[in-house]
Amino acid sequence: MDKLEEEGVFESEILLRVEYSVLHNTKAMTVAEYWNADYLYWFFFVMIIIGLLTFIAFICLLYAIRLYAQYTCGIYTGKTKMDGKTVIITGCTSGIGKETARELAKRGARVIMACRNIDAAEEIKNEIIEMTKNENVVVKKLDLSSFASIREFAEDINKNEQHLEVLIHNAGYAESFKKNKSIDGIELTMATNHYGPFLLTHLLIKLLKKSSPSRIVVVASSLYRIGSVNLNNPNPVDTFPGYLYYVSKEANILFTRELARRLEGTGVTANCLHPGLIDTGIWRSVPRPLSWGLNLIIKGFFKTPVQGCQTSVMLAVDENLLKVTGKYFSDCEESSVSSSASDMGRARKLWEISEKMVKLEDDDPRL
Repeated sequence: MDKLEEEGVFESEILLRVEYSVLHNTKAMTVAEYWNADYLYWFFFVMIIIGLLTFIAFICLLYAIRLYAQYTCGIYTGKTKMDGKTVIITGCTSGIGKETARELAKRGARVIMACRNIDAAEEIKNEIIEMTKNENVVVKKLDLSSFASIREFAEDINKNEQHLEVLIHNAGYAESFKKNKSIDGIELTMATNHYGPFLLTHLLIKLLKKSSPSRIVVVASSLYRIGSVNLNNPNPVDTFPGYLYYVSKEANILFTRELARRLEGTGVTANCLHPGLIDTGIWRSVPRPLSWGLNLIIKGFFKTPVQGCQTSVMLAVDENLLKVTGKYFSDCEESSVSSSASDMGRARKLWEISEKMVKLEDDDPRL
């Protein structure tokens, strides 16, 4: 009996302990579940608030950056008129070229739109005439990647124009990946952005000198700092095309500085500029998906074409710059260039190379 009683007591203790454990664990689980549910509710609520505040802060930061970019964007406010003066602008069917043409027509200039796409240029011409009421706007065919087209254009200008006060090298070409050559066998970016303007300047220089004081304006870019002209490879047909846009922009600056030196005392000035990063068609060559993210940046922070043309207009018309030459401008102010782009030894060497590349003839004007 004693043994059976002991076993009964033992079993009872076990049952009591099991019941206590079950009750205790049940209570603990109930508390834990309640606490976890409450905690998760507040956790998600706090995280949502933090997320919203972070998003708002990010939007405010972007807006502040945009306001800063707008505030520091140079705007030319001069009222100088251009009545009786002739201006040639290359690449006028879109972007800052179109807005430069519009602004100079508004100031009364005879504007010659030198463009590759005649149909598009005619539409823009009609738009400019309607807006400015200046009927003295004409379109002429010019493909800067073709030496034959450049010579034909220059012959027309020299024959039919009595004077030329401003030549604006605005047209630009960029390609991301596809390698292309001009009809003359020259890498297409370098042909359009440097060698074409180089030849055109030579062929029109007599008319510019005859019309002095006159000006040559070259649209370069601060992106030139990404590239560097390889003087040992003047026709880089095997180089990554996207890189060559930056190379051509350094070439623009070197060309302008040497041009200004050679034109000293002639009454013809030469200056170049950085228009800013502009929302223009030149970025359309960037392929997807790279273009997706780039488009967000472009729409959010790049200048509009109207803002981008301001420095070009200033260099074309500002009377205070009548004798300023060989300079680089940005946001309507004179700016500095890198030691590489200011190396006159490199500028002279590039000039000599360019003379050979464009095949200047014996009876062509020389500088």
